[in-house]
Formats: sequence, C-alpha cells, structure tokens
Amino acid sequence: MSEYQYYEFQALDRPLSSEEQEQLRAISTRARITATSFTNHYEWGDLKGDPRRMTERYFDAHLYVANWGTHRLLLRLPKQSLSLPTAQVYCLGAHVDAWTTRTHLLLDLTSEDEDGDWIEGADDSLAALIGVRDELTTGDLRPLYLAWLSALTARELEDDDEDEYRTCPEPPVPAGLGELTAPQRALADFLRVDADLLTAAAQASPAPPKKPAKPTKKELAPLIAALPQKEKDALLLRLALGGPEPGLHTELLHRLRGTTTPTPAAPGRRSAAHLLDAAHTLRTERRQHAEAEQAAARARHLTALADQAESVWQQIEAHIATRKPSAHDQAVTLLADLRDACATPAQRTDFHQRLTRLREANRHRPGLLRRLDGRNLR
Repeated sequence: MSEYQYYEFQALDRPLSSEEQEQLRAISTRARITATSFTNHYEWGDLKGDPRRMTERYFDAHLYVANWGTHRLLLRLPKQSLSLPTAQVYCLGAHVDAWTTRTHLLLDLTSEDEDGDWIEGADDSLAALIGVRDELTTGDLRPLYLAWLSALTARELEDDDEDEYRTCPEPPVPAGLGELTAPQRALADFLRVDADLLTAAAQASPAPPKKPAKPTKKELAPLIAALPQKEKDALLLRLALGGPEPGLHTELLHRLRGTTTPTPAAPGRRSAAHLLDAAHTLRTERRQHAEAEQAAARARHLTALADQAESVWQQIEAHIATRKPSAHDQAVTLLADLRDACATPAQRTDFHQRLTRLREANRHRPGLLRRLDGRNLR
C-alpha cells in the first residue's frame, strides 16, 4: 500500500457518554468507537477531526503512526498533577509541546523519520506506552526528558548550527534515567531516542529513590483521621464525580505521608552540544570495540583453520564434488579463509600448489572457476 495511517484514542479517567460517542461518530463513520476508545486506520484520506481538539475534549491519550515515519503520542493529565512551567522546560521545537485547558494539561510528543523502516506492531503501542501518563501524574519526569532527547536528535538532523547547540541548555535531569521503567523503555523506542545519547544523559542522573513500603491500615488510619475535614470532603467529591482517577491513590498517599512534592530533578548543567558530543564519543568507542571483537574472533577462526588445514581441504573437496551451487559457495568461502590463515611462507606455498591442482582438476566447470576468480583465488 502507498499510505497507511493509524489513529487510536483512549479515555481513561471517565467513560464517554452516549452523546459524546455520537459526536465522535459524526467525525468518522468507519471508526470503532466504544465508551473508552476511538480507533481507525486509513489507506487513503485523513481523519476529519483534529487529534489535539479531540484529545482536549474527550480523551486522555492518543497514538498516531504513519508509514512515512511519523510517531505521535498525545497525553492529557489532570491540571493539578503537572504544572505547565514544569513541562515547558522540556519542550523543544515542534517535537515536544505542552499547553493547558481549563481542567487539564496536554503533552504532544512527536518523532519523525522519513527514512525509517515501518515497524510491525507500531499501531499496537498505546497499551505499552500508557503507563507513562500515570508516572507523570506522580511527579516522574523521565518521560518528558526522553521526549526532549528525541527532539534533540531530530533537531540535530534538521539543523547543523553548532552555536545553537552550545547555547541550548539541558533541562532538569530526572533521577533514574539509567533504570527506565517498562513504559519508559517503550516510549524511548517509540520516539526513537538514540541509545548512546540516553547513556550519555544518564551519567548525570542519580539513582531513583527507593519506593516506600506499602502502607498498613494501622499506619494510615490516624493519618486519615488527622486530615482537615474540608480536604477529605474534596477528595471524596473527586472520587464520586470523576470516577477512579489514576493518580488519586498516589496523590493521597503523598499527602498522608507529607510528601506531596516529588523529589526535584537535578538542574541540567550540560549543553545540547555537550550531550551530542558525548553520544558521538560513546558511539565511536562502541563501534571500535565491536570491530576489535570481530577482528579477534576472525583471528581465532583463522588460527583454528590453520591447525586443521588437512580437514578443511577435505571439506572443500567434498563441497565441490556435490556440484551444487550453494556447496560451491561454501567451498570458495573456506578456500578464502584458508588462504588468509596461512601465516608462514611454507603454508602459503602449500596452499597455492593445492589451489592450482584444484583449478586444473575443475577446469571444465566455468561456474566454479568464476566463483574462485571472484574471490581472487588464482
């Protein structure tokens, strides 16, 4: 197919009313619409509605993938769970955006890669990604930092202005970048976060704080009793009117334990250029290490061939005797490796003498000779 677009929306905090489902049906007659979801794909044409407006009004999460390389995730959070100034620090270009409505904060995270291959199953990613929403509501800023890293990579590809990168500051660095949760790893993959850039960034990230032990009834009862009546009424009202809010349980525990403010992220002290340079260094070192490992493995392989030269010649002759093209390819590969394994003048002389006899014995087999010539085995 020449075009494929997939749209998925999820309502998490409350189900859609019948009236709202009818309003969504007016946007698309083909979509699969339930009380908690809207799903559709297009092989031509586009969604008539605006995903940003649909998410603002109806949904808490939206995933979009297209076979020309676009990956997009929209999240809607209760306004009190994450402040706009906190989120805006991580916004970069058109790839990470944040704004608020009267009741919610919305995040728009996008990755573009026109040269990227289509990833099978990318349109099933929302279930794996949705956990980052709950993490953000509890003060975990790692998903935002991952989105910033993704945007930084995209911006590097679009613009090579080195001065701009040297003046572009790093946002606050959350704890635990070196120990991502499963939803965060899924987000890093979805947004195509460069692995070396993430490793470089994680060097300035402290270990995540240990999770507190599960509270007991004996511990919580006096803390709940001590809450101001007005605050208890407000919490109960939210529960009664809004349904089960994903962050309400954690918010209440933080309030009871006196930790309503999450541990702040460490101030970012590096520039974008510093991070990109560090990632390049890591990438180079990793490539050099891999090349050294390959060279060492090749050397071990050639040493083993030299020690078993007579057995290898027997394998070569057996492959040639089958008269099968695939077996001839194996024979030629073994011959090339055996030639490279000759470490002494005597070994090289013996090899060329036996190769000459092999070519003479098979002089009426042009296919085999062409294979030998192609590997410079003359």
